[in-house]
Amino acid sequence: MAALLASPGERARERDLRREADTTLDRLGLAAIADRPVAGLPLGTLKRIELARALCARPRLLLLDEPANGLTHEEVEELAELLLELRRERALTILLVEHHLGLVSRVCERVSVLDFGRKIADGPPEQVKSDPAVVAAYLGAAA
Repeated sequence: MAALLASPGERARERDLRREADTTLDRLGLAAIADRPVAGLPLGTLKRIELARALCARPRLLLLDEPANGLTHEEVEELAELLLELRRERALTILLVEHHLGLVSRVCERVSVLDFGRKIADGPPEQVKSDPAVVAAYLGAAA
């Protein structure tokens, strides 16, 4: 009933939003499952669905909190490549909170490391990975 009462402008806006959502689902490889309930889908697929939901808001800044958590090595590699592509395609700034050093090193141009809320390192990934304070905090100090 609401669709019948909607103005032509509202219907056009709804079509545009649907087209954009379909494009985003297709871009993330989710078009084939667009009409399926998410319950029971694999974790990697669920993470891409969450990413698609965020992207539909057309953000300029995308905040991701541990997106690699629970993913397989292959899925993490796919995620890294996808994030790099999306960053280029959409001119996105990505703020990534993540413990997976491989993902951080591939995706981030700058890394800040916190240890119990205190910043202990900041800079390019290669520099930060070899910082003695980072090594001690995350790998343990050599005995």
